[in-house]
Amino acid sequence: MNRFFTFAFLVVALMSCQSKYQGVPTEYHTLLDSAFVKAGDNAPELQKALAETAEEQKEGMAFLISYMPESDLSSLKADFLLENVEYAYKAREKYSWCAALPDSIFLNEVLPYANISEVRDNWRPDFYERFAKYVDDKDNMVDALMAVARNIEKEVDVAYNTKRSRVDISPFQAMKEHMATCTGLSILLTDAYRAVGIPSRLAGTAMWTNYKGNHTWSEVWIDGNWHFIEYYPDTLDQSWFVADAGKADPENMLHWIYAASYKPTGMPYYAAPDGSVNEVVDLNKLPEDVKSRFERMQERGGDNKPERFAYGVNVTKRYIDLYEESIKGSKLADDECLANVVVFDNPNTSKSESRLNCRVDVMNGDKAVNFGYSPRKTDDMNQFLQFKLKKNTEYNFVVTHPEQGINQSFTIKTNNDSAQDIQLILK
Repeated sequence: MNRFFTFAFLVVALMSCQSKYQGVPTEYHTLLDSAFVKAGDNAPELQKALAETAEEQKEGMAFLISYMPESDLSSLKADFLLENVEYAYKAREKYSWCAALPDSIFLNEVLPYANISEVRDNWRPDFYERFAKYVDDKDNMVDALMAVARNIEKEVDVAYNTKRSRVDISPFQAMKEHMATCTGLSILLTDAYRAVGIPSRLAGTAMWTNYKGNHTWSEVWIDGNWHFIEYYPDTLDQSWFVADAGKADPENMLHWIYAASYKPTGMPYYAAPDGSVNEVVDLNKLPEDVKSRFERMQERGGDNKPERFAYGVNVTKRYIDLYEESIKGSKLADDECLANVVVFDNPNTSKSESRLNCRVDVMNGDKAVNFGYSPRKTDDMNQFLQFKLKKNTEYNFVVTHPEQGINQSFTIKTNNDSAQDIQLILK
């Protein structure tokens, strides 16, 4: 009899476990238990979301709740989550490229409602309607993602500007302000891609190895491989920052290239504004002019670990390989340097609004060396017009803009450094 009751008890226990989260794979059950405890008074909203999710979408809802940041567990409502999941699966059913995705890619790079620490806007229904019209006639993912990239600025009316209210600006706030910097622009682009079933994630670095700043961009997953693209697109895997990314330091986490992940990876996404990169920074190894910035970050952090809104994947090697491939046969000679040129219409060179898009001709005596167009006000602050020049050589930089009556010359001698910044400030 004892054996019978033991067996019966095990059967009942097993049935109870299986029915606890009906339709949800068992791998999520313990995670859901923990999430509901952390949610506190908001647990009924999350339980309602899971209960009311369509049967074929339950794993998606379970995935979101299981790996949700704690502040979202305690605040997000059922209607928000249900609509997000509904529209994500709507794209999966409608678009062939989304239907063909592995479940792991769909769950982590299409389904999530946010990227990092931005305000949780209900962007997905709005973005689905905005961007479906650009991809409905496309039969492959590459054509679809390029169609979105070419039309997103017109569609959302957001331009690069350092006056935005916050770094991690949300889609709707960026559209309200009509401005964002690289992080906000990348959030917009990634969300636009996710809305039409294109797997996308943020990528970036907390600090370039030349200490000129940081940068964020978008990545897209195509046929098993990750590629990058920006809000102001060239094409896949081509942009001004490739040289900076290619000089990333694989031995220093401050200079790694990170990709963001909703699902925990065991490492924070240190490229985010709240990424707590100060946790891995050795202040004694920093240049003096940037040391104070990280000291302030550490003071703000205190002994409390900030909440993890996103996790990171180290993709540094891929960007180093990409850069090395791009410069094969075009490396600098020993007597050459790379000049980073920007034109400003006033001495306030720290503001994006001070930059002026002009033609710049480089002359060596009477000989024309090269020409190009300097970055616009809406270009990233780390973007430059680059020329390969000779070291320790005098050049004449001629800046022209016929419509604005600009025609000025600057005589500048390069130094012995391999990379040199040249700021041309108009008088």
